[in-house]
Amino acid sequence: MSSPELQTSPPQRVTDDLDRLLAVLPAAVAQTLVADPVRESLLEVVLDLGRVPEARYPGRAVNLGQVPVERADLAAVVQQLGDFGGDNRAGIERTLHRISAIRNRRGDIVGLTCRVGRAVFGTVAMVRDLLDSGASLLLMGRPGVGKTTALREIARVLADDLAKRVVVIDTSNEIAGDGDIPHPAIGRARRMQVARPELQHQVMIEAVENHMPEVIVIDEIGTELEAQAARTIAERGVMLVATAHGNALANLIKNPTLSDLVGGIQSVTLGDEEARRRRTQKTVLERAAEPTFPLAVEMHSRSRWLVHADVAATVDALLRGQQARPQVRELTADGQVRLEDSRVSVMPLVPPAAGLRRQVPRPLPAPGSAPPPAAGSASLPASTPPPATIGQLTEPPAPLRVYSVGISRGALEQVVRARQLPVQVVGSVELADVVLSVRQQLGRDPHMRRQAQELGLPILVIKSAGPPQLQRALERLVQRHRPALELADARADGDDALAALEECRLAVERVVLAQGQPVELLPRSAAVRLQQAELAERYRLRSAEFGHGDQRRLRVFPA
Repeated sequence: MSSPELQTSPPQRVTDDLDRLLAVLPAAVAQTLVADPVRESLLEVVLDLGRVPEARYPGRAVNLGQVPVERADLAAVVQQLGDFGGDNRAGIERTLHRISAIRNRRGDIVGLTCRVGRAVFGTVAMVRDLLDSGASLLLMGRPGVGKTTALREIARVLADDLAKRVVVIDTSNEIAGDGDIPHPAIGRARRMQVARPELQHQVMIEAVENHMPEVIVIDEIGTELEAQAARTIAERGVMLVATAHGNALANLIKNPTLSDLVGGIQSVTLGDEEARRRRTQKTVLERAAEPTFPLAVEMHSRSRWLVHADVAATVDALLRGQQARPQVRELTADGQVRLEDSRVSVMPLVPPAAGLRRQVPRPLPAPGSAPPPAAGSASLPASTPPPATIGQLTEPPAPLRVYSVGISRGALEQVVRARQLPVQVVGSVELADVVLSVRQQLGRDPHMRRQAQELGLPILVIKSAGPPQLQRALERLVQRHRPALELADARADGDDALAALEECRLAVERVVLAQGQPVELLPRSAAVRLQQAELAERYRLRSAEFGHGDQRRLRVFPA
């Protein structure tokens, strides 16, 4: 990992107008909160009919008194608020607080969620350099991590510090607060309100056509129409800053509604030669277009962000089964922004590309009717390129690929991440090195069992799919697989048959099949050369021996 860099961040300043929110709450609730010494971390207040009011803080909830909420309490709060929109949200004028209603079947309000809105000045230091680039920026993260707060501060910096013409598309008045006058937290940025959430995409286009913005700021792109509107805006040369549902970039790739934000995904059928060169199936997934957002940020917490400086390259890598290595940015306690290269591996979405295949050879069908030439009888044609040497095979080993049957893929991936195991969960038995199944499901799926047997895949059966059982099973599989991983880069010496066969397999898969070139292996004993020739024959490739004495070695040729 490269040495971290430190950048100075201005001290953060928080404005929450909490007194304005307390003023509309029932008197008993407000008095309890005023006396709370940690109210600056208050997230929201919940008022449900017939229940004791509740204050929610990060990681905990506290009852406010012992008197249940009555209808008169709810009515008194609603009377002091602005109008509720189609999304059942209202606010307090000139503040960032949001009040959401729960209604019964008749439409009467029976519950209120009063979320505290805060303007935090200083968070933009985490991505200040990205704003200077002028490229569109997408923020992702779980609810409550601070996406809207960051969006608000970014709008202010773009409008005030960088003197851009900024228009905020404010659905539910969440970015700039309730009322006709926007909150000072967005600076000189202009705000366009959205009457109903389903009209957000129309207001996005209207902003571009009528108000000549240089930057458009949008919160929560969540529909296909909004994604299409975002692409239309980006193609007109307008910078976009937006948030989207999803914790990570990989989530957007899997989301058919929002995948266009990162370029869209299309299925491509390769020719036989190209599929063999890539060492993939003939049908693969590829990025369909340039991403709407060239820059993306995964907000894992309020002080830890992962930055993808080239979304197109990251998406391409994920689709090829490679690892994404975003830059990690952390805000330290003393106000410094710490930068470092990430070693966090993102779970691949499709089978690995050439050079990243599994490390244990899969049994292949018996060769066809035409037998390969006998050892020593083959000659190298004049037009054949010179053979590669095994010293060229220096690519890193791939993780063990597991296909699960009767086990939740999400649960399996959670164990992999928690234990940091070198395992990739795949979605097809054809792509796997091993099958992991619960006992009951294996008997119900004879077709899958037959497929695994035909492919020569081992099957590990466990009694239940609880996390402890999954952890033990994966660790056992990794332990069995580890010798092959450790031999991936090895230079075999002497007559180590296992190392020699691994050398031959790597040479065949990464040079002969992938590049269409012959490869020459290291000198071996006669018995080991025979095993290597048999392995090449299982790949339907011909081989021949060259050299004399203890320099006798095997050369493998393309089909």
